[in-house]
Amino acid sequence: MSPILSKEQIALWHSLLAAPRHIVITCHRGPDGDAIGSTTALASWLRRRMSNADIRVIAPNIFPDFLKWIPGAEEILIYEGHEEEVRPIVEAADLVIMCDHGELKRMATLGDVVRDHPTSRIMIDHHLNPEPGIADLVISHPEMSSACEVMLRVMLETHAPHGHEAHELPLLTGSEATSLYTGMMTDTGAFTYASSRPEIYELISILLSYGIDKDKIYRNIFFTYSPNRMKLMGYLLYVKLDVWKKAHTAVMTFTNAERRRFGALNGDTEGFVNLPLQILGMKLSIFLREDTEHPCIRVSLRSVDDFPCNEMAAEFFGGGGHKNAAGGEVWGTMDEAIALVKKAVQKYMTLLKE
Repeated sequence: MSPILSKEQIALWHSLLAAPRHIVITCHRGPDGDAIGSTTALASWLRRRMSNADIRVIAPNIFPDFLKWIPGAEEILIYEGHEEEVRPIVEAADLVIMCDHGELKRMATLGDVVRDHPTSRIMIDHHLNPEPGIADLVISHPEMSSACEVMLRVMLETHAPHGHEAHELPLLTGSEATSLYTGMMTDTGAFTYASSRPEIYELISILLSYGIDKDKIYRNIFFTYSPNRMKLMGYLLYVKLDVWKKAHTAVMTFTNAERRRFGALNGDTEGFVNLPLQILGMKLSIFLREDTEHPCIRVSLRSVDDFPCNEMAAEFFGGGGHKNAAGGEVWGTMDEAIALVKKAVQKYMTLLKE
């Protein structure tokens, strides 16, 4: 594997980490497996190298229950709903490390606190077009599968810290390897997309050498749902799935009334957006769900082959992501969101019919 960091970036990494005593590690709002995996792995990795530093992981809001088994997840602080307690921790930080996003707005109100706090920042991400000036050190590689893949590459290339020889301090622990594998697996749909580069499997072999149980990780993510979740999946596929055959597009909607009806837990709809892509000929799947905390509709998009759902997300839903996996939001009603989806599909009809 060729290095991803320049000598200047490595020097700046060590310089930024040389003095801090209060480090805050953050991720995007609506944390997924890649966000939780990258932040928990980095926190543990840095604690082993900076024994005198206070290192906290802060998520903008709650994350799905099926991710709470990830090592270190129990120590994550939640900003929304705990602002008075958590804001002073951010404001006391002398270094903020942002994982799995390239824009401060992706952290919602926590991003405003970070923006207003004049301290050094590092960004580690794999999304397109990072916000100009977002950090003193920007490590952004959109060609990579996940933030966890980028993180592991950074760890490999900055392994020997000040005052230690590399062989005296293990590169990873089993827990850190587990977190990193989880992020890589979840952000590629269990390695079914964005995962054709040979380097990914070289990195997986490194993680496996630390004794991780990849089969158990898979079960912890995908085989831990409630009976209500299975019933909800059947309901959405039978009642709420709308297939637009000429556009090779499928759309599903999910309201908070339906959430209450099925007793859906946080994270129970994870992966539903992928299901319609199993239909022969489908190129695009769109899942619209009412947010439980804000008056908006969350939009998830998945595609196959070369359809750029990240471009659609940016143009119509104020979001972004990857070519085959993206998201955004519509501040309005479900009817307004569906109308906007129709406009988006019409705009991209030529590509969808190819």
